[in-house]
Amino acid sequence: MSKSLSLRWLEVFQLVAKSGSIQQVASETGLSISTVSNHLRSLEGALGLDLVDHGRRPMGLTPAGEVFARYVRDGLTVLKRGEAEIRSGNWRHATDLRLALIDDFDNQIAPDLFRFLAQALPRCNFRHFTRPSHEIIAKLQEHKLDAGVATRPSERTVGLIEYPLMRDPFIVILPKSYEDAPEDLFTPDASLPLLRYSRDYMIGKQIEIQLARSKHNLPNRFELECNQSIMGLVAEGSGWAITTAACFHRAQKFHDSVQAIPFPGRNFVRTVSLFTTEVYPETTSALIQKVMTKLIRQHFTDPMCATHAWLRNDFRTMDTDAA
Repeated sequence: MSKSLSLRWLEVFQLVAKSGSIQQVASETGLSISTVSNHLRSLEGALGLDLVDHGRRPMGLTPAGEVFARYVRDGLTVLKRGEAEIRSGNWRHATDLRLALIDDFDNQIAPDLFRFLAQALPRCNFRHFTRPSHEIIAKLQEHKLDAGVATRPSERTVGLIEYPLMRDPFIVILPKSYEDAPEDLFTPDASLPLLRYSRDYMIGKQIEIQLARSKHNLPNRFELECNQSIMGLVAEGSGWAITTAACFHRAQKFHDSVQAIPFPGRNFVRTVSLFTTEVYPETTSALIQKVMTKLIRQHFTDPMCATHAWLRNDFRTMDTDAA
């Protein structure tokens, strides 16, 4: 190379390659449009090649740009990983952690988790968020979080590292007074309506996929985001629900008014995992995985399986599974 390349030029090029818009990159970075354009032109001038087709909207990469973008992405990832390791080093010296949890764990696990991490990472500044799984995955991919505990999505989690935590089987929740066959509820004219989770949520999408696979076409009268609301409505006899063992366990105040049974037909499960960015230190990730596994066993799988023995083979932690 006849000229040294600026790291800022490379970062701007990576963003332009991703979005195809100088205006969007300017908005994301807080730079002016002219500054973004100058950075891009400076990089092209240093290389003596056009990397983007400036005449297209959105801007596409030239063949040379396609090749260079792969190396820039890999190079910047390595640099960011090195920066994270230098800043954190040994996990006891970690200084920042932006961690999000799904609301399944917000009440019972989050307090214990952060008490432990506060002692184990004495120099660390914590920012805790509670979000649905799809938002956690999106924020991780945008590098707005360092780590997040979420339901594994059906699509690939590009740019993230996964540490499986919990195997969480789907079950059926019925009012205590319901005495007919559970299979009767899977008909369009069932005596009780299905209380659905929102299809914007991963749990709702997974349930709908399973119903479609089983060729169950049930009326969509009720669709809710809140797990506690669904359990409360089942408890008062307003409907029935398909949920998971962990979601049911959270709603303990309704347990005396409902009954939990295995899902009729073929079983299906969700996997709850710890996800981190590629650049987050593995030592800290392993620490979070270890304590999360212990807390899930303490607060969820052990007590639930003690009262519902039929779940023992299915509802479990995944600390022995490969990450």
